[in-house]
Amino acid sequence: MPGTHSSLLFHIVFSTKRRYPMIHEGFEPELYKYIVGIVSGENGHVLAINGTSDHLHMVVRLKPKHSIPDLMRKIKANSSKWINEKRKIDGRFGWQTGYGVFSVSESQLEKVISYVSNQKSHHRQKSFQEEFVGLLEKHNIGFDAEYLWD
Repeated sequence: MPGTHSSLLFHIVFSTKRRYPMIHEGFEPELYKYIVGIVSGENGHVLAINGTSDHLHMVVRLKPKHSIPDLMRKIKANSSKWINEKRKIDGRFGWQTGYGVFSVSESQLEKVISYVSNQKSHHRQKSFQEEFVGLLEKHNIGFDAEYLWD
């Protein structure tokens, strides 16, 4: 086989530091565009991005060469630097230390994209903490609740 063929799809979720509501509607579209630019610059593709004032979700297609920890480090470092340099909020912006990453099958892609696209209405009924624990449980990821939040 002369080439490498892959379809690596991921649902990535991460929160603001201590889940403070720091992502305001006034700069949210710019932030998403900035993050899409970071992923694109790494030759990845953001298929959906959305969130609320304290967290965001992305559905991304990546190549096998990508390291998710490296990509997340770039996204968090560069986007928080951008927010702080542009003074998009009062005080200092930061992301939580960790994140959740979940594999997505091609057959479920549209369902996950719809889920991400409807974050604001979804969170009128469920908190981020409830949602995240539900995702961990759905994907059979063990966790210790004592160390889940920073």
